[in-house]
Amino acid sequence: MKDEIEMSDELRPEYDLKGLRIRRLGPGRRSFGGSVVRLEPDVAAVFPDAQSVNEALRFLIRVTIENKPSVDTRDEA
Repeated sequence: MKDEIEMSDELRPEYDLKGLRIRRLGPGRRSFGGSVVRLEPDVAAVFPDAQSVNEALRFLIRVTIENKPSVDTRDEA
């Protein structure tokens, strides 16, 4: 019976599964290098996807940089 199970395996021999990383569920879960940010439900309700969140944040960054008051060192004397 064991031989029948091994024979029915369709996985190709060139696939190396030793390098696979397994994701755990729950608080012990490790990240794969990307940052995960959890939005509060009221904020998440406004943004349908990650692209819209990133677009809004980039806009906010741009507006903040453009409206940053310049430091004038001539008046410090």
